[in-house]
Amino acid sequence: MKLRHLSLLAATTLFSAATIAAGYTGPGSDAAAPAAPAQVTTVKQAQSAADDTPAVLEGIITKRLGGEHYEFKDATGTIQVEIDDDDWPAGAGVSENTKVRLTGEVDHHRQKATDIDVDRVELVQ
Repeated sequence: MKLRHLSLLAATTLFSAATIAAGYTGPGSDAAAPAAPAQVTTVKQAQSAADDTPAVLEGIITKRLGGEHYEFKDATGTIQVEIDDDDWPAGAGVSENTKVRLTGEVDHHRQKATDIDVDRVELVQ
């Protein structure tokens, strides 16, 4: 009989501690977890955003810098972008006059300027 009471007491104590901890919102709680980074939509915002911040930029690709690196321009400035061959729209040509939407993330480097690692290029009508 004592074992049964001890089990009930232990279960009640554990349940009470879990209930109390569920109300905690300070450091170490789920409520204190940092919010997901906001998405940037301009070159100016991207240049000062944290590494890995999601980015969706609209503008034009002004020139190829070499390899998979290009210069992108919008109304707020220019930034270097890295576009893998398989991220271009299938069957569509893109020139310096084609308005595009680039989806990717901000990428900081130690030895060179911040750029955008592009995951998808879309034509904008």
